[in-house]
Amino acid sequence: MSIPAVGEPAPDFTLPGMIVRGGARADDEYSRTSVVGRPLVLAFYPGDATPVCTAQLCSYQEELDDFADLGAVVWGISPQALDSHEAFARGSSLTFPLLSDTSGEVIRAYGVNAPGLPLRRSVFVIGPDGLVRWRHVGLVGLRFPKAEAIRHQVELLVA
Repeated sequence: MSIPAVGEPAPDFTLPGMIVRGGARADDEYSRTSVVGRPLVLAFYPGDATPVCTAQLCSYQEELDDFADLGAVVWGISPQALDSHEAFARGSSLTFPLLSDTSGEVIRAYGVNAPGLPLRRSVFVIGPDGLVRWRHVGLVGLRFPKAEAIRHQVELLVA
């Protein structure tokens, strides 16, 4: 599938995910439509506990309070299973949900699949109306948008 353009509806999905807070893991199902009315930041990343993915998601963790103050929700999505996500979250002190797309269905729906790679490192900001409002899709996957740049895009939605 093609990458949804800015202004197009974000593909709907429901994925299993987990979050570690206060030392406890909580599993749940996460649906894009469950957060309609709030900005949603989807961070697609290739692998748990890899150097670049750790740097990326830890940078978003550092800004998590600022995202929450803007009413935004942040979710990470990768093809690893929930147990791998738990170990990554604990090891990196991540307190936002990590979703598991083991089938690659959502990765394909967002057009971020890549031959020979788990996925193309990508971030989508979805507006409260369910439309893609900003996106960054990496070509190789070694670079990622900084949290400040994403926060700025969310600020534009809620201004």
